[in-house]
Amino acid sequence: MGAGHDHGHGHTHGTPTAGTASAAYRGRLRIALTITLSVMVLEIVGGYVTGSLALVADAAHMATDGIGLAMALIAIHFANRPPSTNRTFGFARAEILAALANCLLLLVVGGYVLYEAVQRFVTPTETKGGLTIAFALVGLLANVISLSLLMRGQKDSLNVRGAYLEVLNDALGSVAVLISATIILTTGWQAADPIASLVIGLMIVPRTWKLLRETLNVLLEAAPKGVDMAEVREHILALPGVEDVHDLHAWTITSGMPVLSAHVVVSQSVLDSVGHEKMLHDLQGCLGDHFDVAHCTFQLEPAGHAEHEAGLCH
Repeated sequence: MGAGHDHGHGHTHGTPTAGTASAAYRGRLRIALTITLSVMVLEIVGGYVTGSLALVADAAHMATDGIGLAMALIAIHFANRPPSTNRTFGFARAEILAALANCLLLLVVGGYVLYEAVQRFVTPTETKGGLTIAFALVGLLANVISLSLLMRGQKDSLNVRGAYLEVLNDALGSVAVLISATIILTTGWQAADPIASLVIGLMIVPRTWKLLRETLNVLLEAAPKGVDMAEVREHILALPGVEDVHDLHAWTITSGMPVLSAHVVVSQSVLDSVGHEKMLHDLQGCLGDHFDVAHCTFQLEPAGHAEHEAGLCH
């Protein structure tokens, strides 16, 4: 919980200055992007040399990976720019918008893979093995390296998770190419290719849908994940002298930056005896021991002040 300071109206606040959760993984995202673009070029060359449509399609998947990784990096750049007078949280929300864009891109690519797989059943297309397997192995190795670079970050940041899922989608695509090409090479069973594509498409959709839900929750300013607002209210009310709490809100600016604000009604006798600063420290300590909230704003009020505010609003 970020430390605050007392103001005349009982507020405690301070704009977060630390980098966002994604910023720590900027270097890894750059390496993953370099690997992705290099393999994309290699697979385009491989597709031209071998005549393999599967490799060209996988190169197209690599291109979408590159777009996703680039969006994540651009979002980190903007999100970590300093706040301004008009943008008090800076552009931190840019990372969530990048995660949303990656979700939509993944759903489009997943839908296209499913569509193409069905089309292959309707109109069978011959798929050749041989060098296709070698090129697919290179693509898979590159994806595994990128996944290892992003594995930790995808747990901390929705932005990094979107990029991670892009790479995971392509890694599964490389596995599909390998399996289907091996089956076709050894048995001649051409249906292996569309079946593998269907499996990959169906596997990526649930992960993407989960990320989309979490991203929309942030954009719709739902309570941060893991923060039970009923418990927060109970902890505040349990403090000596606290009579009520209203206008209690908690939301997430971007991954790793939860925010909370509340109007806390405190008995005048307690305010007079302990003072505003001690009361604010107690509130911060109360929430800091039980909830991970980076930035808090409290307004301390005497009894009856809420009715006074309501009257002013009307």
